[in-house]
Amino acid sequence: MRTTVTSLFSDHPADAPAFGAPERAWMSYGGLRALSAEVTASLQGMGIGKGDRVAIVLPNGPEMAAAFVTVAQVATTAPLNPAYREEEYEFYLSDLRAKALLVTADYDGPALSAAQKSGMAIIRLHVPEGAPAGYFTLSSDAMGSAAPDAVTADDIALILHTSGTTSRPKIVPLLHSNVAASAEHIRASLELTADDRCMNVMPLFHIHGLIAAVTASLAAGGSIWCAPGFDALRFFGWMKEARPTWYTAVPTMHQAILSRAKRNADIIADTKLRFLRSSSASLPAQVMVALNDTFGAPVVEGYGMTEAAHQMASNPIGAGKQKPGAVGVEAGPKVRIAHEIENRLMEGTGEVVISGPNVTPGYEGNPEANEKNFFMDQGQRWFRTGDQGAFDADGYLILTGRLKEIINRGGEKISPLEVDGVLLDHPDIAQVVTFAVPHPKLGEEVAAAVVLSEGSEASEQDIRAFAATRMADFKVPRKVIIMDEIPKGATGKMQRIGLAEKLGLVEKA
Repeated sequence: MRTTVTSLFSDHPADAPAFGAPERAWMSYGGLRALSAEVTASLQGMGIGKGDRVAIVLPNGPEMAAAFVTVAQVATTAPLNPAYREEEYEFYLSDLRAKALLVTADYDGPALSAAQKSGMAIIRLHVPEGAPAGYFTLSSDAMGSAAPDAVTADDIALILHTSGTTSRPKIVPLLHSNVAASAEHIRASLELTADDRCMNVMPLFHIHGLIAAVTASLAAGGSIWCAPGFDALRFFGWMKEARPTWYTAVPTMHQAILSRAKRNADIIADTKLRFLRSSSASLPAQVMVALNDTFGAPVVEGYGMTEAAHQMASNPIGAGKQKPGAVGVEAGPKVRIAHEIENRLMEGTGEVVISGPNVTPGYEGNPEANEKNFFMDQGQRWFRTGDQGAFDADGYLILTGRLKEIINRGGEKISPLEVDGVLLDHPDIAQVVTFAVPHPKLGEEVAAAVVLSEGSEASEQDIRAFAATRMADFKVPRKVIIMDEIPKGATGKMQRIGLAEKLGLVEKA
């Protein structure tokens, strides 16, 4: 049984490919294991060992993927978004109590300034010319000697922060056993084998890319071709070079890929995908159908979050078993419905809760959040996801939205996902995000930001009239904002909370 990150790639054939990248030779599993030994020696020679926290600020690519899995076998990894500003790095590095910062050899950005202020060790990553994808060496002015203690299943492999949309970000420690369990769950649900190749376009400072693309592939002995990020204009060129059997992305990425699919039909036909995967936000049913028709492959929607080391539920991989609008069946941990206020399981619609080996032991240094988000029932410890949903008659989980995002219009509760689904049936709408705007009497009112299909000229009145024929009046958006692009977060997800402020729809007192 695999219980550590290292165990995920410890026994695959030495000559099998592990990491690839544009115009780079492949790193084999034998090469990855050799790199692991080198990284262990380097870090311990810098005084970095078990329990020490290494913040990683690296661009997307094979070195970031390889750094995560090799550093994790020595110390605790803490990947951070390379786009943060200096003040943000100061907060995160302090909050993490990081001992060292890992950056590229030529990096001179805000993370370095923040780290130098606190006096932490700086580790530089060098990529020798002509090296295979993912290979690097490390250097640092730091000197020391760390005990060669091997990490165990109960040691922390990865630390991430929850997004701080409505409150201070919370620290989520994920044990080696959590990461390994989630990797195995995803491998099993997607039926991954050594013949599978994932083309990763997800950011690797995020749980989706790290676990679904990288560690699940390693668990199967498959290969990961690492793009330098997501770029719809370059996606099909990469696809032609990488020849993947699958890729995983967030819904907005899938929609951008669809917009360029027709002109790349030859590459799609020549690169037969076994399946496509979507996660991190609900995939509109219309987009799932369009992807299936375009690629001629199953579209597997997964349901994940940081506290679960990513995956909780997944649509089955078999032909015709994917259900548009559902995030699938439980796929690893136990998934149940709980009362939104009382600490008990229940039937019907309520808060989605999970229990299993991939779930974090709890937020670090935050007993109040742990008391609020974890509870015991039926002899098991359950984590509250903050999502509202219900199981259908076939056992598929249908999400109705984030509890914090449910719009409360004078006591009428409105699911933004439901409104999204109706508006996406409009022939001129390509993307939509429904959100709440403050209202002086009702508390909240419904609004929607939309991106029109290329060449379309629908008006706000057209869209509202369309919606009025398909849903109750109180659900129809009172305001429709037509945009060229909807603001997105760092991982490509559209942000409902705070969107009214971003778009200037909140009246100043």
